[in-house]
Amino acid sequence: MLNKTAFSRWFFISASIIIISLILWNTFAFFNQLKDDERNKMKVWAAAQEELQKLNTTEDNSVSETATVVIQSNNTTPMISYSHEADSYNERNIPESQVNTDEKRQKLIKQFSSEYKPIEIYYEDQLLQTIYYGNSPLINKLKYYPIVLILVILLIFLALYLFYQTSKSAEQNRLWAGMAKETAHQIGTPLSSLVGWTEILKAEQVNQEYITEIEKDIDRLRTITERFSKIGSVPKLEAKDLVAETEASFDYLKRRSSKLIQFELHTPEETVPVMLNSQLFGWTIENLVKNGIDAMKGKGTITISIEKSTKKAYLRITDSGKGIPKSKHKKVFIPGYTTKKRGWGLGLSLAKRIIETYHNGKIHVLNSAPAKGTTMEIVLRLQN
Repeated sequence: MLNKTAFSRWFFISASIIIISLILWNTFAFFNQLKDDERNKMKVWAAAQEELQKLNTTEDNSVSETATVVIQSNNTTPMISYSHEADSYNERNIPESQVNTDEKRQKLIKQFSSEYKPIEIYYEDQLLQTIYYGNSPLINKLKYYPIVLILVILLIFLALYLFYQTSKSAEQNRLWAGMAKETAHQIGTPLSSLVGWTEILKAEQVNQEYITEIEKDIDRLRTITERFSKIGSVPKLEAKDLVAETEASFDYLKRRSSKLIQFELHTPEETVPVMLNSQLFGWTIENLVKNGIDAMKGKGTITISIEKSTKKAYLRITDSGKGIPKSKHKKVFIPGYTTKKRGWGLGLSLAKRIIETYHNGKIHVLNSAPAKGTTMEIVLRLQN
């Protein structure tokens, strides 16, 4: 069974398609009706011309006046009349610039012949005139109406789609922010308890090395709690040295990682000042490094390097893992996308949000190929 939202969406789409189809069908029918009217009007006009030809053998002025009125009344249909006897052309309702050369006239005659069958006027079995005529200005305008209508409808659908996607994205952002804050709140309660138990252990004169390690993990939990609490709110950025901040994360990850992982750090000797939130930036580095370690299946080399230009700083994290196909370089940042059996696929999407939304920087896959490893690059503006 479809839920109400899905049913409403499909109902709206189906109703829109039906309405569009009816509009296009009616427009097409109206257009064909106008062409039929144009054709009938020209038949009447041709009949009037034929009556005028008879004036050479009759003095019926009533016929002359009626035919003249019919001929003069048609001031919209573009036409070219060819007199076979005089071998000459006569144009009506056509700008002179379109028939001022024989080449232009013949081109127009060819166009008219494709739109309507030429009308031939006979008198006593002798072909006197051939009339070529085309669509009136009104029909030419209506000819493009369905195209314009379809474009307008497509623009409306595009606007609705963008609105839907924006609303969906905003709703997802609120959901993730709510989950992050709730996680921070839930961690906070046992964390307070752990601090209390640590003080009790100190009073019981437990080995100080054990207590020190426990306190490190408590500090780590505090950091994680603060990181989650900042998701969904605007974090405070401060002028920091990118080298020092990266080295702090590098040292922590090196101590906590397997001995099978080789870490390399290449940084400039001078400071690289940028605007950062230390906790969120550290989280980003950890996510990128852990992704690299997963790609290497726990064995390989992680290289972190920092370079700078006159206006920007470049931080690159390279692993020697399995690599990412070029077709998936952008997909890896989509929430939920993951190639691992475990995890929610949020690490890189969070990193992208932290760097691009909070720090006004850029993060992307600099280069990667299957079995050749991956280099992720973060670009930040230097603080002058």
